[in-house]
Amino acid sequence: MQRILGPQMGDFVRSLYEENGVVFHLEEQVIAIHSKRVRLKSGGELEADLVVAGTAVRPRTELADKAGLKLDRGVIVDEYLETTAPGIFAAGDIARWPDPHSGERIRVEHWVVAQCQGHTAVPFFWSQHYDVPINYVGHAESWDELKIDGDIGARDCLLHYRRNGRVLAVASIYRDIESLAAEKEMEQDATG
Repeated sequence: MQRILGPQMGDFVRSLYEENGVVFHLEEQVIAIHSKRVRLKSGGELEADLVVAGTAVRPRTELADKAGLKLDRGVIVDEYLETTAPGIFAAGDIARWPDPHSGERIRVEHWVVAQCQGHTAVPFFWSQHYDVPINYVGHAESWDELKIDGDIGARDCLLHYRRNGRVLAVASIYRDIESLAAEKEMEQDATG
């Protein structure tokens, strides 16, 4: 989760899983999965009752490409979700739309964003890790400043992802009221 939430929150999430018995084998590659074990490229083997593979998500744009729609890591749409072909609309994980808050074209891979996309709303998601909820409001593919209010390790924090002094996104643990206030401020900023 470091790519989305930054190194501090990424380290926290990893350590939370480790506290609960999860063992990470980072930088390893699986070369074979057998009924009760996994073989690693480094030569090691792991006993396993269950294997979960987390892989990258890419939108399937082949049909849109064949139809001549403009693509950029998804299907380009306008503020009304209309593609470059008049009368053809796209929404959900495949759509890259102009975000009025950040001023950038964004694509968000979360079902709630897809569900609310027909409304003007600030993108958000939440993620539950054991007893720790992480809420994220806004969208920041990159930032030049990460301000942390509170203590991530104490499970009480609000992180502000800023670029050029402007808050693009906020992540929080047990700071729901502050997260909702940030969402409202982003909505007001987007509507002028």
